[in-house]
Amino acid sequence: MVVRGGTPAWIRVLRIAFAILGIVALVWIPARNLGNPDYSYVNFFSYFTIQSNIIGVVVLLVGGLRDPDGRRWQVIRGAATLYLTITLIIYAVLLANIDVQLQERWINDTMHRVIPIVLIADWLLVAGGIKPTIKLVLGWLVYPLAYGAYTLIRGPFADWYPYPFIDPREQGYGALTIGLVVMAVVFALLGVIVAALNGLIPKAVARR
Repeated sequence: MVVRGGTPAWIRVLRIAFAILGIVALVWIPARNLGNPDYSYVNFFSYFTIQSNIIGVVVLLVGGLRDPDGRRWQVIRGAATLYLTITLIIYAVLLANIDVQLQERWINDTMHRVIPIVLIADWLLVAGGIKPTIKLVLGWLVYPLAYGAYTLIRGPFADWYPYPFIDPREQGYGALTIGLVVMAVVFALLGVIVAALNGLIPKAVARR
């Protein structure tokens, strides 16, 4: 069964189901800390993981309920896929043994593994006519760069940084700058890869 926008109904149903899972995971810890004067909601929502999952959940909900088919929407889908791919990889490589305020195992797995994999699978399954271009990838990188700037500006005032690799207090600004430049290059390469892989599965099936 195919509905408006061209996406099969079963994919749209799964988008909504995983969006609900993501919403529950996102609100679980903040809701549990209602009335706790020592809990910082600003810090919680200052994690890239949390922000990228919010973006991903919104994309899944809109994709499930409305299934837009314009190019602008496909660019947004790709951006969400890139940000959650970054979340998946950075967590696996740098943060697997770091406390990022997601103590419950199911919440941690949902935000760092399940939702990213769902967005990646959706991107591979549903073609949006996206191809890698410099303009596209640079547009996608605006948010990660803005996030880095926000974190570095807020950090000294809050005396808090969400991740060790973006904390200059121990490594110094020289090492921090080098690390962030390397990460920016990696993110750009990931953007090219994400764009190139859009709709890979139906394209592969069509070639048979």
